[in-house]
Amino acid sequence: MILVRINKDKYKYDIHSLVKAFYSKEDVSVLTDEEIAKKEFDENDILFKIEIFLEEEKGEISMKIIRKDGSCAEAKTICATSEEGADSSTNGTSASLSTPKNALKQMMYRELSKEIGHELPWGSLTGIRPTRIPMQMLEAGKQEDDIKKYMQNTFFVSDEKTDLAYNIAIREKKILDDINYRDGYSIYLGIPFCPTTCLYCSFTSFPIVTWSKKVDDYIECLKKEIDFVAENFKGKTVNSVYIGGGTPTTLSPDQMTRLISYLREKIDLSECREFTVESGRPDSITREKLRAMKNCGVDRISVNPQTMSDETLKRIGRQHTVAQFIDAYKTAREEGFDNINMDIILGLPGETEEDVKHTMSEIEKLSPDDLTVHSLSVKRGSRLAEHIRNNGYFVAGDTGSMMKIAAESAKRMGLSPYYLYRQKNISGNLENTGYAREGKAGIYNILMMEEVQSIVALGAGTVTKRVYGDGRIERCDNVKDITLYMNNIEEMIERKRVLFSF
Repeated sequence: MILVRINKDKYKYDIHSLVKAFYSKEDVSVLTDEEIAKKEFDENDILFKIEIFLEEEKGEISMKIIRKDGSCAEAKTICATSEEGADSSTNGTSASLSTPKNALKQMMYRELSKEIGHELPWGSLTGIRPTRIPMQMLEAGKQEDDIKKYMQNTFFVSDEKTDLAYNIAIREKKILDDINYRDGYSIYLGIPFCPTTCLYCSFTSFPIVTWSKKVDDYIECLKKEIDFVAENFKGKTVNSVYIGGGTPTTLSPDQMTRLISYLREKIDLSECREFTVESGRPDSITREKLRAMKNCGVDRISVNPQTMSDETLKRIGRQHTVAQFIDAYKTAREEGFDNINMDIILGLPGETEEDVKHTMSEIEKLSPDDLTVHSLSVKRGSRLAEHIRNNGYFVAGDTGSMMKIAAESAKRMGLSPYYLYRQKNISGNLENTGYAREGKAGIYNILMMEEVQSIVALGAGTVTKRVYGDGRIERCDNVKDITLYMNNIEEMIERKRVLFSF
C-alpha cells in the first residue's frame, strides 16, 4: 500500500485519485495524523509514504516522498491564499499563482511523474468530465489556443487528450446550441433486472429469473413516479428519454409496451428529440421486443457486444455468443432501427491488442451508427474487484494502444468522437469515448455528462439531478433495493417533490 499523511483534512479525494492514477495496482490511504494514530500498519506492507503539509494561509505547500530504503524526495510550491485565487476560474488568463488545490496537484504530479518515470495522458486531472473545462471556456468566448494552453499548463494534459477534449467540446456545443435544454428536462427510467451479472458490473441489477413475478409490480411503481412527473412538470419540454438498467429488454414485449405507452399517455413527448432503450444484452433481445419498442416510438437502441471473442464473453459472465450478438443486431436493422449504438470494453481480462483488432474488424462489417469505447474500470462493488483481490491484478495488453486501434476503426466507419467521461480506477488512466455519425450522437449522453440539464430519474437505484440556472446542482436518489423501493414508493416521490419545489 501507499500511505499519504496530510496535516489537514482537505483535498483527500484529489490526492487519492492522483496517487491511484500513477499506482493503479496499489491500495492508497490518505490520512491525517489523528487518523493514523488510530490505525495499525505493517511497515512491510507500505511501498512508500508521502507527507503533505498545507499552509495555504502562508501561500505555501510542501511534500516529501519517503521511500522504503529511507531515502526521500522533497518539493515545495507557492499558491494563492484561498481557492478563490487567480486561476480558480477557467478564464484562460495568465496568473502568477494557482489555487491551493491546483498548486498541490501540480506539485504532486511533477514529483510522482519523476518517481515512476512516466507521465499520464490526462495529467493531473482527476474529475470525470474533462470536457467541461473547454466547454465552459468556449461559452466564455475563449479561443482555441487559450483553451489548449490552459489545459496543458494548468493540468499537464497531453497534446493528444487536449485535442480530443477540445474537439468533443466543439461538437457538444454545436449539438446543445440546437436544443433549448435550459428550459427543458430529460427522463431516465431504470430497469434493474439482468439475465446475469457481468464480472465488471457494479450497477443496480438483479437476476430476472428470481424477480420475474415482481416485474409487473415494479412497473406499477414506475407509473406512480411518471404520474408525479406529469403533474409537476406541466408546461416543461422533455428533450430526451433514456430507459437504462440493468437490462431493459428483460421486460416482455407486453411489459415494455405498457410502460412506454403509459409514459406517452401521461407526458407530452412531442418535442422529445431522442428516445433511447439500452437493449444491451443480445441474449435478452427478440424480434417481438424490438417490434414493440419500434411501435412505441423508440428511435435509438444499444446492442452491446463488449468484445467479439466468445472466450472473453464466457470469462466475463456474458451468457451469449458473438453469433447471437450479430443476429440481434441484424434483426434490429430489419425492424427499422437506424440509430444503433454498440458498447465495447478495452482491457477485459486476458485480451490483447490483437483481440481488439479482431473486435473492431468485425464491428466494421456491421457499421453501427454510434460506438462507445470504454476503458475497463474496476468498480469496488463488482465481482471483478473481488477477483483481483483474490488472484492479483491482470494486464494482458496495453490499453492505450487498444484505444488507438478503436479510434482508428471508428474513423474508418465515419464516426466522430462526441462525448467523453472518465471513471475511478480506469484502465491506463484513459477515458470512455462515444463516437457517432453526423446526426446520430446520443443527446442524453451529452446532457448528462455536461450536467447542463435536470434529469428526472425513476426506478430503483436511480439518481435525480436538478441543475439550477446558476449552474448549482442538487441530487436525490432512490434506494437500490427493489423491495424497499416498491414498499416506499411514496417516499421516493416525496424526495423529488422536495428537490423540485418550484
